[in-house]
Amino acid sequence: MRRIRVFVLVFIMLLVGCKENKSVQSPAGRDSQEAKKNYMILRVEDTVYFNADFVRFLKLSLGDEYNILSALSLSRLLDNFVEEKLLLAEARNKEIVLTWEEKKEFLAKHSSDSALEGESWPLEEEGAGLLFEQLLVEKYTYDLIKDIQVEIEEVQEYYLEHKREFLLPERVKVSQILLPSEEEAVEILESLKKNDLENFRRLAKAQSVGVEASRGGEMGIFAIGQLPDEMEKAIFALQEGEVSPVLESSYGFHIFRLDSRYEPELVSPDQASTSIEMKILSQKVKNRIFQHIKKLKNSLEWESYKQNLYFPYQRISNE
Repeated sequence: MRRIRVFVLVFIMLLVGCKENKSVQSPAGRDSQEAKKNYMILRVEDTVYFNADFVRFLKLSLGDEYNILSALSLSRLLDNFVEEKLLLAEARNKEIVLTWEEKKEFLAKHSSDSALEGESWPLEEEGAGLLFEQLLVEKYTYDLIKDIQVEIEEVQEYYLEHKREFLLPERVKVSQILLPSEEEAVEILESLKKNDLENFRRLAKAQSVGVEASRGGEMGIFAIGQLPDEMEKAIFALQEGEVSPVLESSYGFHIFRLDSRYEPELVSPDQASTSIEMKILSQKVKNRIFQHIKKLKNSLEWESYKQNLYFPYQRISNE
């Protein structure tokens, strides 16, 4: 149940807070926003919504960042806005309500989160009302998908059909000593000729200016493609325990040590089972909600008025 609720929360966050495809709007777009704030853009049964309602939705979801969104991003957020209002209408049709305890708990959490983020508190009444509507949508959506389960057979089948996803590539464990000058780096390199790990760790802690110095220079484990090209070529060419020549970058002068090399390996079914279960559950939740919204679009009386928007609506290419 807890996992399912997590996916509902993630879905609602996506529904009300997409931040992709940003670009700066023209000043004319902001002028149009003010001029058209009272233009009706959506009707869902007996409830109507205006540009001003959509802007409040954007402000609550994104803060002032909504002002830099492109028409494409605004269009996708409008789609989310419409879907949320359809879910809200159906929740009310089914007489689903928030209890006082739910509201109180939600406000307390929002107050705590706002304080941590440095936001002002309390919420204006209008903003609180919109948040409560979104909480009601979350409650209704949770009821839609709370019975979804993932069977062990589904997990096993997914693993067998997608083994390539669980093949770990060759990886290396790397340490480094980073120095500000080539002279210092060459001097340190001379004292590392014996490839003594203990000596490398000691010098890294004492001399390195890298962020990993306190760990004896340990950077971590990397696969091909996770390091800058020049560093990667030098590191992957080393043998276990071998130290590289001095390598210059914009950060300074590096001496790398290849601590361990790990051959490609397949993650076991037991190790992969949790991530597979979460992936299948996520897809089931997404499909259930998508199909339900599709049904609502056919059963509810609603209409959008895109010609009244303060920005040019852009359709999805396959519409």
